[in-house]
Amino acid sequence: MRGAVLVGGRAKRFGGDKLLFRISGKPLLIYTIERLEQARKIDEIVLVASKENAEKLEGFGYEVVVDELMVGPMGGIYTALSLGDTFVVGGDMPLLVPEFIDFIVERFEEAKKPACVPRWGNGYLEPLHAAYSSAFRDFLEERIKFGNYAINQAIRESDACYIEIEKLPENWRVSFFNVNTRADLRRFTPLRTRDSLDTLR
Repeated sequence: MRGAVLVGGRAKRFGGDKLLFRISGKPLLIYTIERLEQARKIDEIVLVASKENAEKLEGFGYEVVVDELMVGPMGGIYTALSLGDTFVVGGDMPLLVPEFIDFIVERFEEAKKPACVPRWGNGYLEPLHAAYSSAFRDFLEERIKFGNYAINQAIRESDACYIEIEKLPENWRVSFFNVNTRADLRRFTPLRTRDSLDTLR
């Protein structure tokens, strides 16, 4: 399955291009890509960028597709699905757990639903750590036509399959960690061992 990394956000809370911010000499985005590449079920990676940052992201050596809509996560997912079934993550998620990604993709393949999305016990969804079918793009297109860009609502109104997070290994939850502010960087130290993941729970 293709893995799509959404890299078109403006990062207002961070105060600068956070995805290119270097940590131990390496851009934050590369940490995300490297984790995604380790998933057995991911055989190709594309970057979904804005018009403004597409050119500089081409230097990373991955296919770059431009999100012409720029209406938030829904636009990025819609753009990615033009290429086919896709597992979608945000570019600011440097602690992705490859085994968790494989688990979701396997569930997606078994369920044959338009989307397979992790869900917390309180109903909160993780749409940027989920698998989507190309057919889900048509479902999104109808909402985009009417200016409805709420991706969580679209998922709930579709025939999606859900993965109950609390029933999974607790150490997989670090996969959802994302960097929104510079303060978040203090929680992120490039991790070398699985045991270190416990420090971020």
